[in-house]
Amino acid sequence: MNTAVVIFLVLAGVSAIVNWWSVATDRRSVEVFAKPTTLALLILAALVIEPATPSVRIWFVVGLILSLAGDVFLLLDARFFVAGLASFLTAHIAYIVGLLISGTDTAAVGIGVVLVVLAICVTGRRIHRAAVRTDQRLAIPVAAYIVVISAMLVAAIGTVNSVAVAGAALFYLSDTILGWNRFVAPIPNGRLMTMMSYHTGQALLVLALLSL
Repeated sequence: MNTAVVIFLVLAGVSAIVNWWSVATDRRSVEVFAKPTTLALLILAALVIEPATPSVRIWFVVGLILSLAGDVFLLLDARFFVAGLASFLTAHIAYIVGLLISGTDTAAVGIGVVLVVLAICVTGRRIHRAAVRTDQRLAIPVAAYIVVISAMLVAAIGTVNSVAVAGAALFYLSDTILGWNRFVAPIPNGRLMTMMSYHTGQALLVLALLSL
């Protein structure tokens, strides 16, 4: 790992911690700066990393850029929620393409499918029902999002790359906490848990470029 990658990852880590602090202490003005800055630094880290497969890096960078757009939309008022959802949905599609390019194991994909089906039955359906009760217009976007992020996790599991699997799983956990906290019931420190798992997951996906 070259020096530039280490520097950008360390700076991203510092920015992420500042963001977590701002969420925990409700410092909105700090969050507005630290949240997008963290993703911007992870994008820079991905751009200067020496990837095992260059084409995978291209798709992961696209995923990070779309995630940054999603972060910005979700920092705005509630009417931009669907735009944020769409940004993250397309980010997951980019990650899926990158993960598939790296190669997948059929048996591992099968295990991934079983796991995400269980996750959808336990949490996904409840989040979707609660979202629809909140706003009927969310029925299709939320359902599509659940399917796509589940496919992203399956693709990661299929790579049999522990770093990629951990990153995708944390990203999945982050969105599950966000959806549950927003639509089903408040979770103590839910926003903080969302951001901690989200940033850690994204950082691990960047690190996975070294071995995918």
